Amino acid sequence: MKKAYNGIPIPAEGQPIEYRDGAFHVPAHPILPFIEGDGTGRDIWRASRRVFDAAVEKAYGGGKAIAWFEVLAGEKAFNTHKTWLPEDTVEAIREFRIAIKGPLTTPVGGGIRSLNVTLRQVLDLYACVRPVRYFGGVPSPVTHPERMNVVIFRENTEDVYAGIEWRSGTPEVKKVIDFLNDEMLKSAGREIRADSGIGIKPISRVATSRLMRRALRHAIDRKLRVVTLVHKGNIMKFTEGAFRDWGYQLAKAEFRDQIVTERESWILGNLDRDANLSIEQNAAAIEPGLENATPAFKEQIYAEVREAVAGIGKTHGQGRWKEKILVNDRIADSVFQQVLTRADEYQVFVTPNLNGDYLSDACAAQVGGLGMAPGANIGDGYGIFEATHGTAPKYADKDVINPSSVMLSGAMMLDFMGWNEAARLVENGIAETIRQKRVTYDLERMMPGATRLHTSEYASAVIENMRRVMAAF
Repeated sequence: MKKAYNGIPIPAEGQPIEYRDGAFHVPAHPILPFIEGDGTGRDIWRASRRVFDAAVEKAYGGGKAIAWFEVLAGEKAFNTHKTWLPEDTVEAIREFRIAIKGPLTTPVGGGIRSLNVTLRQVLDLYACVRPVRYFGGVPSPVTHPERMNVVIFRENTEDVYAGIEWRSGTPEVKKVIDFLNDEMLKSAGREIRADSGIGIKPISRVATSRLMRRALRHAIDRKLRVVTLVHKGNIMKFTEGAFRDWGYQLAKAEFRDQIVTERESWILGNLDRDANLSIEQNAAAIEPGLENATPAFKEQIYAEVREAVAGIGKTHGQGRWKEKILVNDRIADSVFQQVLTRADEYQVFVTPNLNGDYLSDACAAQVGGLGMAPGANIGDGYGIFEATHGTAPKYADKDVINPSSVMLSGAMMLDFMGWNEAARLVENGIAETIRQKRVTYDLERMMPGATRLHTSEYASAVIENMRRVMAAF
């Protein structure tokens, strides 16, 4: 281990978190790297750090404490080291395993497309995890925001975010277009226009499977009952359609005893109602219009019914399937209306990269916006927890921005470390402060009778309300 990164000595009082046999081993005084963030990140981080330290102190009475270690990225890194993301920062996060960051500027022009995306890719943080829940009293544009309580597992390394694209009019894009037109599309009678820009959308079985595995483990650990694959497989059959298929395959192969697919639940439910139902009758019940289908398609559905009955009839039948995790799938555009009209039917979403980006922000809008939305980027052996909003530079150093996104991301981090008592103090302190209508300007302007607090004052109120929560215990 190095003694310093970016010229900053590591804290002498802390110890590194270790990762062995697929599990994190967190000492009582872990060294946790933090990236302060650009713009409003400075105000947000100062407030959030006070809240984290107070929660840990109150939860463990001095028996545990975080040894914070600043690592550099964004504007501070560029101003001191002439690079937006120093290699020392990446190396430090690799060394210490778990980190937290504020919002970062995306540099304008060439070079790094996005510091956030770069960190995800170089550390292989393949799961973007976004819990979205409602805190009572937060202004919302929907009638029943309390119905929203989901966790979105968004694939983080592939899809259009892989950054594999070529600009229109360049020699490189011409090579790609010529190859596609001459070698791949000619026999189909199709052609890509010569003035197109081209992007590649890779989606792999490996990336899909590990994301689905993590989502299902999350559901099992937290006793959640619905896991939903979100895709546009009706159009993009070999990318997003494959994402759906590989997700189901992983669930059946590795979690057979704990899950039932939606279509299997229909098949078993039909038999629960009528044990004498034939294969053909059951197939017709789960596939409307089957009588008009081709013989090949009919046989495909008959085989699906036979496989379900033979494979899980004894273990999941007679109503036992109702006790399993239901794995289903929804078309992406359909989900956008369903999170508005029936959000309480969903608990865990599993999505490709772009769908998850859209969906997480759409869900957050119902519960107070990105200022109330935590997030994490997790891989095997690493985790970075982060604000989900931007840097808002015009508000920088004015002590006015809502720090709840970073605070709630820190609560996620504390849970990830196994420090659940401290995590609950952070969440409950925020909930009580909002209930009291003591909030920052973004919420105050929409809450009649609210008291407007500065960022630092909001942190003090959250800490004060931790005392009340502790007294209630």
